[in-house]
Amino acid sequence: MLNRLKLSVAALALMTGAAMAAQTTITIGMQLEPPNLDPTSGAAAAIREVTYANIYEGLTRFGPDGSVHPALAESWTVSDDGKVWTFKLHSGVKFHDGTDMTAEDVVFTLDRARAADSTNAQKQLFAGIESVEAVDPTTVRVTLTAPNGNFGFNMAWGDAVIMAPESVATNATQPVGTGPFKLGTWAQGDRIEIVANPDYWGTKPVLTEVTFKFISDPTAAFAAMMAEDIDAFPVYPSPETLAQFQSDPRFSVIVGSTEGETILGMNNKSGQLSDVRVRKAIAHAINRKELIDGAMFGYGTPIGTHFAPHNPDYVDLTSLSAYDPELSKKLLAEAGVSGLKLRLHLPPPSYARRGGEIIASQLRAVGIETEIINVEWAQWLEQVFKGKDFDLTIISHVEPADINIYARPDYYFQYGKPEFIALMDKLGVTTDAAARSDLVKQAQTMIAEDYVNGYLFQLPKTGVANAKIKGLWENSPAPAYDMTAVYWED
Repeated sequence: MLNRLKLSVAALALMTGAAMAAQTTITIGMQLEPPNLDPTSGAAAAIREVTYANIYEGLTRFGPDGSVHPALAESWTVSDDGKVWTFKLHSGVKFHDGTDMTAEDVVFTLDRARAADSTNAQKQLFAGIESVEAVDPTTVRVTLTAPNGNFGFNMAWGDAVIMAPESVATNATQPVGTGPFKLGTWAQGDRIEIVANPDYWGTKPVLTEVTFKFISDPTAAFAAMMAEDIDAFPVYPSPETLAQFQSDPRFSVIVGSTEGETILGMNNKSGQLSDVRVRKAIAHAINRKELIDGAMFGYGTPIGTHFAPHNPDYVDLTSLSAYDPELSKKLLAEAGVSGLKLRLHLPPPSYARRGGEIIASQLRAVGIETEIINVEWAQWLEQVFKGKDFDLTIISHVEPADINIYARPDYYFQYGKPEFIALMDKLGVTTDAAARSDLVKQAQTMIAEDYVNGYLFQLPKTGVANAKIKGLWENSPAPAYDMTAVYWED
């Protein structure tokens, strides 16, 4: 009898231990599905949200606070003249297909990114590279054309992750990286599943499987969270329902900041939008408070230029485009414009669709009609971003410190003012912190005074998660759903 009792107690202990074991799987909600899984040849933020630090890794990486940390490079040194960066790579790193990651793969990746025919969405990150050499299998020497104190920061972007020549052609659908997770299943239109990489070179994550579930409709997102079909929605698309989660002990509401400058993008070479007076009139027709309250339910910080308000170099230029509909009407009259009708292309995110309706109404009040055209993400990328076939659009630019996009004449809003390009060129070779700060402030002011775009608000990061989940990023220094430090609390 005593032996039976001992066996029963032992069995109960085993069952209890199994029941109390921490969960190692998680389902993450996303509003947009990535068009592909190669961040080195696609511009969509959703690509990086899934792949950054999970599937692919770079020489360096961003931490949750935006600071730069070692990744595939365990350390690096910079020459006295600031032009030669030498990276020491971790040894024993393998790609998901079992092949070794060496200095030669770094050479291939950086040469590919800076090549004349490169399709990298952030090609300017690599423009200052003069040469890349593999000193030995774990040492890479990068020589720059001019000093760049920001080069380590540049290498942390999702566009700079390291790939192998053997797999790069198929990474869009069959990603092969060095990260702690590898692709499991991609059920297009529904979900992407990534699974733990058993051969990962670094500290292995607690999670064994992550499912990214695509839910574009805000109402459906709310229902899925309430039903606990989704464990966390890092960028929750229905801010009007956040109060319900805040009052429910099952959930935690995570409010932080992003690098997402939300703008009313204007095609500076489209008809009458080439006249700065017309762009200025549009900017003064926008009531930011009404927009933030109506589209974001009060979440969001007004901006007056393409720069994050939490950055110490931010200049508050909102007064340059303060809400003044009478001034808008006056500027349109000075430009000889009446009966103006513009196309407003809106991608799927709720901030764009909701914001577009509000802005259309505000523009109508000053005599500008808009034709609202709702487009899916792939169509927005093809027609607006690549084809430049649009007048107005609403989009959040979520890459960190990306004011340099205004120096690209072929970028979708088509600015590329020579004086601005010269300013960015000077910034690229300036290492003194105070001088760099001054140049960045000049750049912010120039684009604000040229009314390149309508500057709306800094996109907040409003997330919802099961209260037992820990390790999710509060802020979003880069578009990333980094799962490497996420775990369930017992």
